Amino acid sequence: MIAANEIVKNNQLFESLLNLMTKANKAIMKVYEEQNSKVDIKDDNTPVTKADLEANRILTHGLKKLFPKIPTVSEEDTKSLDIPKYNKVFWLIDPLDGTKEFIKKNNEFTCNLALIENNATTLGFVSVPVKELIYYGGKDFGSKLIDKDKIISEVRYKKSSGICRVVASKSHLNKETKQFINNLRGKVKLIQAGSSLKFIKIAEGLADIYPRLAPTSEWDTAAAQAILEGAGGKVTQLNGKDIIYGKVNILNPFFIARGIT
Repeated sequence: MIAANEIVKNNQLFESLLNLMTKANKAIMKVYEEQNSKVDIKDDNTPVTKADLEANRILTHGLKKLFPKIPTVSEEDTKSLDIPKYNKVFWLIDPLDGTKEFIKKNNEFTCNLALIENNATTLGFVSVPVKELIYYGGKDFGSKLIDKDKIISEVRYKKSSGICRVVASKSHLNKETKQFINNLRGKVKLIQAGSSLKFIKIAEGLADIYPRLAPTSEWDTAAAQAILEGAGGKVTQLNGKDIIYGKVNILNPFFIARGIT
């Protein structure tokens, strides 16, 4: 079965993955630009739009064609949640991360695709449909950004001197997170962002730390974690241990993402 290092070395496969992300982006934007697009509520009381479902269809069908032996776990397919029980390697997608941001039309939503190998995220793609950007990378490969003109640039964390830039959720800035921020020493600047863009802020050197003391699922974090690690960052549980992917319970423990180099 093909692994992350083989995908990265295979230019044709890698280009196909980038094209797949671009196709999902366009489908998301088509719905985004519609007037009064319908919003449904799923069984878990979270919103879902036509954009979530169309991007999910594009990604799952495309991945099946490109990688027939690697199954896909998706937020929009509850039956797929059993896949990690029997597979050490699988794709993990959140076709529209930040559905609430999408509905608010504040532009801060992403499309996330990650490869999971032996309970770790090894390769991630995070696209920003509104800006036609695709970030990609992993701990063993470094991270890069490709813009709408197909120009590729390196993504690397850079520490800011004299201030700790804390990025937090626009939709989930709870009491515990506020307390964590208040306990930080020195000068602190709060930066708010939606979806997996919080990880990307650190990867690009625009923030230093992201404390997540509220629920997330594995598909919310895997792709952006891989990119942050490729850019010189780390994501750990509050006890310092690694985040585990492919658990029976899809929810993540609370964690802290930070730049380290």
